[in-house]
Amino acid sequence: MINTGDTAWLLVCTALVMLMTPGLALFYGGMVQKKNVLSTFMHSFFALGLVSVQWAVIGYSLAFGQTHGGLIGGLDFLGLRHVGIDVKDGTHVPHLAFMAYQGMFAVITPALISGAYAERMKFSAYCLFTLAWATLVYDPVAHWVWGPGGWLGELKALDFAGGTVVHLSSGTAALVAAWMVGPRIGYPRERRPPHNLTMTVLGAGLLWFGWFGFNAGSAGDLGQASLALVNTHLAAAAGALGWGLVEGWRVGKVTMLGVASGLVAGLVGITPGAGYVSPMAALAIGAIAGVVCYGGVLLKSRFGYDDALDAFGVHGVGGFLGAILTGIFAQKVLGASVDGVIVTRTFGVLGVQILGAVAAMTYSAVVTVGLLFLLKRTVGLRPERDDEREGLDVTAHGESAYELD
Repeated sequence: MINTGDTAWLLVCTALVMLMTPGLALFYGGMVQKKNVLSTFMHSFFALGLVSVQWAVIGYSLAFGQTHGGLIGGLDFLGLRHVGIDVKDGTHVPHLAFMAYQGMFAVITPALISGAYAERMKFSAYCLFTLAWATLVYDPVAHWVWGPGGWLGELKALDFAGGTVVHLSSGTAALVAAWMVGPRIGYPRERRPPHNLTMTVLGAGLLWFGWFGFNAGSAGDLGQASLALVNTHLAAAAGALGWGLVEGWRVGKVTMLGVASGLVAGLVGITPGAGYVSPMAALAIGAIAGVVCYGGVLLKSRFGYDDALDAFGVHGVGGFLGAILTGIFAQKVLGASVDGVIVTRTFGVLGVQILGAVAAMTYSAVVTVGLLFLLKRTVGLRPERDDEREGLDVTAHGESAYELD
């Protein structure tokens, strides 16, 4: 029977998660040069159209259809066949509502990757990569963890709202993309400060707001939703403080960009355990994520790759860290399927978490390498150097974000 309260909450959360993708456009768009603002926005807004259609046609079926060996769903729901207003099995909400909610996760995941190759990827390559990656990486990994009979779900791997499925898979792909697409012209010699930091901060605020739907909407009941909502907020707050404190200690100033990045790091870190850990554990996870992701961002200068907007440093590093910390702090009394290390004093669940994280990273990396190699050999990954110097807003889209007399 359909539960009206659960359904209303899920519909609200679907809208909240949808808003995160425009929020991501603002967050990323403020950090690039003004000549590439609209091209960066396109990476998020075009994904809303492209991946939404892919999800309705085939993506949902591959992720949540009947399993094939625990690796991929079948074609049961191809073209949303058998997905209607009747209740979805195992839930108290209409099947269409569940599909729409999950679709918003599918949309934002490849958009996150774009932070690594911002300001330097061909639009045609972006479109083909996003479509193929959503189909060949996101859908299978979502099935592994959340789909009926998925192999990681059967092992009781814990991923409440997408730490592995969304952040770790996209963050790993971002690292590969930064490496294969190559650095921006002049990197790291030329300094590229954010052209509009207020835009980035507004985007961070929208991401924080939308993340309540991202995490609390994944709950099985409203009690767990309340826990997930509180944990989401506390982890974001602790992440902002953790990043700010380590930044202040290291460079002598706490920056607004650092606080914005830290709150996102805290949100990423708590995502896999939002409905499984206590509020005090959420504070610890957020603070640790803020500090560790700050270090993750510093890796690019150490190893020389151009992760333009820190997609790997925040989402890849934060996603892996969150998966591990969930295995430590999870509690069955709070809704987890298994107790974590802090309860059992054993490391079995931590081993499963590590296995799931490594499997998702490896699969995402291998497929991403293959896709980008194929695109490089066919349509090409980069625009002409003169077009890149002029800016992709004008050369790729024929527009300018700012028309100044």
